[in-house]
Amino acid sequence: MKITIKDVAKAYLTKNLQPDATVLLTLDDGSNRYSTLGGSCAIGDKFQFVSLTAADPDYTIPIDNDAGLKLMTNADTELYLGNGLILDRVYNQLSLRDDTGILDSAVGLITYTAEEKSDLDLKKEMQTLGTRIC
Repeated sequence: MKITIKDVAKAYLTKNLQPDATVLLTLDDGSNRYSTLGGSCAIGDKFQFVSLTAADPDYTIPIDNDAGLKLMTNADTELYLGNGLILDRVYNQLSLRDDTGILDSAVGLITYTAEEKSDLDLKKEMQTLGTRIC
């Protein structure tokens, strides 16, 4: 799998990521431990980049990129990604598209240390955000 990262998106990522970070491209639909949103309206059309201080063994599929990122995904996310992946920054938002069109025009970027994520109580957080989940 390969993604082209446009210059404006590279600049944003360079500014906001640690140089040695492992970066995940994952869904933000409630289907994984990094997602705080979810519901049937988000399935397959909400994505996020997650920056980690250590690799996640559940994300083993590398994504070749021209920004020099250690970028990984998993099989669940890969199902929703087509050929010709491009990451751009449009209207101050990260935008992900492929040959079929725009996949998500507001891709999130979150950062965690391994310790922070292991201490995060996702269930409690999702209950708190319940009114914002479709």
